[in-house]
Amino acid sequence: MADAATAAAAEATAEATGKKVLIVYAHQNVCSFNAAATHAAVEVLTLEGYTVVVSDLYYMNFKATATAEDINGEVHNPANFQYANETKLAWEEGKLSADITVEHKKLKEADLVIFQFPMYWFTVPAIMKGWIDRVLTLGFAYTPEKRYSQGIFKDKRAMLSFTTGSLESMFSDHGINGDMNVTLWPIQNGILHYCGFQVLAPQIFWAPSSVACDVHDTMLVTWRSRLKGLLAEAPLSFTPSDCFDGETGFQLKPEFKEIHANKEFGPTVGTHMGKSLPPNNQRKAGA
Repeated sequence: MADAATAAAAEATAEATGKKVLIVYAHQNVCSFNAAATHAAVEVLTLEGYTVVVSDLYYMNFKATATAEDINGEVHNPANFQYANETKLAWEEGKLSADITVEHKKLKEADLVIFQFPMYWFTVPAIMKGWIDRVLTLGFAYTPEKRYSQGIFKDKRAMLSFTTGSLESMFSDHGINGDMNVTLWPIQNGILHYCGFQVLAPQIFWAPSSVACDVHDTMLVTWRSRLKGLLAEAPLSFTPSDCFDGETGFQLKPEFKEIHANKEFGPTVGTHMGKSLPPNNQRKAGA
């Protein structure tokens, strides 16, 4: 029995070999819970056979502001500077700043991207939002033709792993902060899925600053256990792009609406068709 288990583990490691994981990490404190979660991910994924790269944004002093400084040389239209268009041209011409191109290389090579952060004001910290604004460059990460289920990164996976300052009950559909599924929709759909990523269910560490150290240990044990099978998980569900009609302003096609007309819940948190929101649509695969 032990030999079979060992052989299975070896086979799984062999299958993982060659796979790369990028962790985009944002926390100022090397002794934080987020740091511990990052260390756990690096350790477990490395043992599983993955190559793990960490972009430690605070340590790197990563520039958060999207400005013309991101382009080496002259911009094409200084009188009417448009960041997305100018950086797309700079990317095509090899004129983007080095800090962006380095992250492009990491992202291009990654099979999985984990965003590890403390939730600030119901979203990611400013330095991580700056990474998103600057690194997910038009042309490189998305185009009007290549987005959502037809996105450039459709063969890659991504997920959020984060801490909250509030208890889980406060992020419920009856809680003062509102439903966490609604909070996650703009990030998971509007950023990750928009670029084509297959989005894995988030890893949420509820209010670690408000619980005892032994609860921290339990949280990390759960995270370590999940990490071992992470790339085998089914992604979250989003409505495919071909269910929308571009000629009508990308509205749901009549045949798709007909399929869901008599269902209790809408298809997703964002595209809900005026129905009740599907429970845990942004927190659990297949929900």
